[in-house]
Amino acid sequence: MTFEGMTFEPSLSRKLVAEILGTMGLVIAVIGSVMLVSNVQFFDFPPFLLAGLAGGFVLFAMIEAFGKISGGHFNPAISLAMIVSRDMDAKTGVMYMAAQITGGLLAAVLVLVTFIDPAVGLDVTIGSGYPDNLVYLAISEFLCVFMLVSVVFCCVRSGSKKTSLAVGATVGGMIMCTASTFYANPAIDIGRILTNGADKISPITSGVFIIAAVAAAIVAALLLSWLYPKNDSA
Repeated sequence: MTFEGMTFEPSLSRKLVAEILGTMGLVIAVIGSVMLVSNVQFFDFPPFLLAGLAGGFVLFAMIEAFGKISGGHFNPAISLAMIVSRDMDAKTGVMYMAAQITGGLLAAVLVLVTFIDPAVGLDVTIGSGYPDNLVYLAISEFLCVFMLVSVVFCCVRSGSKKTSLAVGATVGGMIMCTASTFYANPAIDIGRILTNGADKISPITSGVFIIAAVAAAIVAALLLSWLYPKNDSA
């Protein structure tokens, strides 16, 4: 594989991390979209349709972002099929499956944490005070920004011709499957303080969201610089 004029052969450790992240994104979309419909009272939408749209959007983005590193399996059944067809050796395939299961478990735990309060997704619109579920919403925004930066970073590094589509798919999918409904932008967080609409938030909430976004951007940049290095020294 080539990007930015350099040759890059991903190590097994990078492939496994890519499988963890890609599977996390997919599982967050599928589980989170159903949780959003179940927990947010004003969100009246068929769960299966929302899960399908969110899953399709985010899976496309995950394949665009991480597919050139690991092949974009994100599913133990696919890795098993690759072993049976002898397109992948058994040891590597088992490690892929372990990474995918790990990613799925992490995603499930994180989704459950962000939706732990039945009112998650409601209090965020309150323009004053300190929402009881703010910590969960901050975790949700951290996840949103982390996934967004991951997709942008990896698509650019891999030389994808579909970066804009992948980013749009990520935003569209994650809006439908996260507790905070994917604001993931400090500029929007600041602007929401000044609005008088349903999405008005307090300065405290905005500040926490901005801190979460900055932290996620830093963590993502550090991890992805290792996952997709300009010079492979691993």
